[in-house]
Amino acid sequence: MSEETFMGVPRDKIDWKPTIDYSKCNYCMECVKFCPHKVYQVQEEAEIKLIVANPTNCVVFCRACGKTCGLDALSFPNKAEVSKKIKEMRTGGNGND
Repeated sequence: MSEETFMGVPRDKIDWKPTIDYSKCNYCMECVKFCPHKVYQVQEEAEIKLIVANPTNCVVFCRACGKTCGLDALSFPNKAEVSKKIKEMRTGGNGND
């Protein structure tokens, strides 16, 4: 289980998770094997065999699973923008600018 907060901000308020580009993904599952936080879920019987099932389990600013993807099928939000929103939330802003 991941942390409940990141820098004092509730984790569920921080938009940081991988996005799978299904036009590139070949379901090699290297990202699933690599990630110890159970962010992904394999759906063997479904047409889409891999989903981001637990986005708040993703460690904020971690992109390590994306580096295991030889097809570059995983992307993450812009780190600078997420950092800005976190800072705004910490100082009382709503982070939705």
